[in-house]
Amino acid sequence: MRILLVKTSSLGDVIHNLPVAADLARQFPGIEIDWCVEEAFADIPRLSPVVREVIPVAVRRWRKTLLDGRTWREIGALRRRLRGGGYDTVLDTQGLLKSALIAAQASGRRLGHDRNSAREPLAARFYDAGFAVPTELHAVDRNRRLAAAAFGYTPPAPVDYGIAAPPFAAPWLPDGRIAVLLTATSRDDKLWPEENWIALGRELAARGLTPVLPAGNPVERARAQRITEAIAAAAPGAVAAPPLSIRDLAGVLGRASLAVGVDTGLAHLAAALQIPTVAIYTATEPALTGVVGAGFARNLGGTGRPPAVGEVLATAETALRH
Repeated sequence: MRILLVKTSSLGDVIHNLPVAADLARQFPGIEIDWCVEEAFADIPRLSPVVREVIPVAVRRWRKTLLDGRTWREIGALRRRLRGGGYDTVLDTQGLLKSALIAAQASGRRLGHDRNSAREPLAARFYDAGFAVPTELHAVDRNRRLAAAAFGYTPPAPVDYGIAAPPFAAPWLPDGRIAVLLTATSRDDKLWPEENWIALGRELAARGLTPVLPAGNPVERARAQRITEAIAAAAPGAVAAPPLSIRDLAGVLGRASLAVGVDTGLAHLAAALQIPTVAIYTATEPALTGVVGAGFARNLGGTGRPPAVGEVLATAETALRH
């Protein structure tokens, strides 16, 4: 059996879909799984040994260049690739109009959420069959239940993302125990104050962990550098990591004894890799999209209720004992 999974974005959503691939491979030995995903997040399904082929799309980039002939050539190439995939089933777990339109280009029976379950009800019109999945469930559970309903099985327990951290080494990465502090996120209201990160980093350093702070864009790197320098003033050794690919970030997380992060996809990646993970929420509620995994994964805070440094530190100490 050959199937195509359609879950294109964003980073956390793609990570939340990894258990679907793991469940299907466990239920149907010999299954061939391809995955259609936004090009920026293609490294995530590539971490899964059960995903045969990753098919990147560039919807975000194409929207900005619709008058460019190259855009339409890329779209045409994608359509030919999907139509020629020989799929028995296409499963869209995203439930958006854009993902449904992508699924509609592929060969095979197209399945997804019914109109009452899809995030955009219009998406359900493009499926051959839709399935009801409660909307109050966590995103991981929703994905797994949809796949189970579509293919006729019960999701196994516990949740398994089916990935392992790739090997990673770099001269700047400290030896010994490290704590990865994920200070960057997509919205300013999701940030945790810099002084809190500094206090937490110093306390973790006093407990024998070297803080490592990844960051992406220049604003994030500047913040990480300020925090790192302030930590290092009292506890030398903290590192602001250089820009890294998602795969390399997974490798860094795989070296960590602890990960602490705000509401960001990388915190979900840490939990998926079974790194002891503490997630900090300040402007969103974690009930539906918080970190979850087979290892230690805890969500703190919520909308308008940022956790204090002491609460995060106490939870981090529990994680380290775990």
